[in-house]
Formats: sequence, C-alpha cells, structure tokens
Amino acid sequence: MPTREILDTFWKDWSKLTPAQRSLFLDAVRQFVDDLKRGQGFRGGLRVKGVQGHRGVYEMTWAPVGRATFAYGTSPQAGDVHIIWRRIGDHSIFKNP
Repeated sequence: MPTREILDTFWKDWSKLTPAQRSLFLDAVRQFVDDLKRGQGFRGGLRVKGVQGHRGVYEMTWAPVGRATFAYGTSPQAGDVHIIWRRIGDHSIFKNP
C-alpha cells in the first residue's frame, strides 16, 4: 500500500479549490493509487510525467486544467512507494512546483 506525505504548500493550494475540483482530484488519486499497486505504470489519462527543469518532481493531470505535483520519498514501511504531494491547482503551480 503506498504511503503519503502532504506538504503545507499543497494544503494552501487545496484550500483554494472548489468542492467539485477536490472531488475530481480524489477520483484521480484513487486511479493513481490503483496504478501504483499494480506496478505496471500509470494509465494514460493521468498523464504522469516529470516536471521540466525540476528533477525529481512529477505532475499528474486530474482535470482539463487541473494539475498536482509530487515527488517520491522514503516510505516508513519497507517496500512501499511513498508519495509526497507538493502542489495542486492549475498551470500556475509550475512556477514553483
């Protein structure tokens, strides 16, 4: 089971999302976690890829203009994937992903 950490920057961004946006993100996270559990890569619809110019930072698409950035970290449980959620919002989050 993947573990997670959520940065304060993410929570600050989260507070600006509408309830509908939050719901879309949580639906995408369920797919994201399912893909992590399968261990065969991410489905195309999530468009997971590295953030250009920011080594070790990745982005996930959760809506047409919705993006979230994350990094991989060290899980407190050996053998599990650890995700650090960094930012969430629109394309403006890429100024400081």
